[in-house]
Amino acid sequence: MVMRTRQSQRRRQVLSRERIVETAIELLDAGGEGALTVRALTERLSTGAGAIYHHVGNMNELGQAATETVIADALPWPVASGGGAGESGGAEEAGETGGAGETGKAGGSGRAEGSGRAGKAGESGKAGKAGESGKAGEVGGSGGPRERPEDRIRAVALGLYDAATEHSWLASRLAAQLIREPWGAVTPRIFESMGRPLRDLGVPRGDWFTTTSTLVHYVLGATSQNAQAADDVPGDAPPDTEEVRAAFLDTASRAWRDLDPEEYPFLHDIADQMRAHEDRAQFLAGIDLILAGVTASRPR
Repeated sequence: MVMRTRQSQRRRQVLSRERIVETAIELLDAGGEGALTVRALTERLSTGAGAIYHHVGNMNELGQAATETVIADALPWPVASGGGAGESGGAEEAGETGGAGETGKAGGSGRAEGSGRAGKAGESGKAGKAGESGKAGEVGGSGGPRERPEDRIRAVALGLYDAATEHSWLASRLAAQLIREPWGAVTPRIFESMGRPLRDLGVPRGDWFTTTSTLVHYVLGATSQNAQAADDVPGDAPPDTEEVRAAFLDTASRAWRDLDPEEYPFLHDIADQMRAHEDRAQFLAGIDLILAGVTASRPR
């Protein structure tokens, strides 16, 4: 029995690309970019550098794989579904399914404002929890209404925002891949996820790239700003990050109110609003402003 237990433990500890990527994400989450080193990986995985490189090639490839894994989990529906370029929604119009002939699940990860995650292949529709919209399908479970393009855009945006909030290293890697490697796995997936519902909103074909780029850059800019703010918290700060944030906003608000009211009347008017704002709600408000502009500019 002891021998079988040891053999079972060894099988569970077999080194694989998936296990290396998972460990890399854990290291990045715990200590940021500087924590992802070959030495840290070998110590955590109880293996040698050669075994790691056999599975991932190099550390840059490992960082990309970690980013791709987090983004794949964050996006709320599979980009393989839906119509082709120039077509209206395809599967989305028909109540977008989780795959060919498969219904997406309802519900989601609990995100508000119409978010929801994609249905997995082979899973039939399930009723969503109260307050949660249907998953990609936008069939809201059994017979519910399909999700509007605006809601699908919010779901993508909030999925990326929440992922970057959970993984503080993610925003800078997303921005770097967008600038340096737009042909990689991450940028096309984000553009496809944002672009399809924008197309379904009736954006003229000639404006698809510009409109989608505007949304993507807003999302990445907002997530990068929040990630940087989190990294700037001093090392001796109290563990309650909400307390740290409240203290910071109170200091900033008081500083704005102390400015000359004749020179800075507007800042005086919004100082209290700045102190009371909530980052995620503000982020979503920005998405809604962009969508309002898109809707207003559509050809009538």
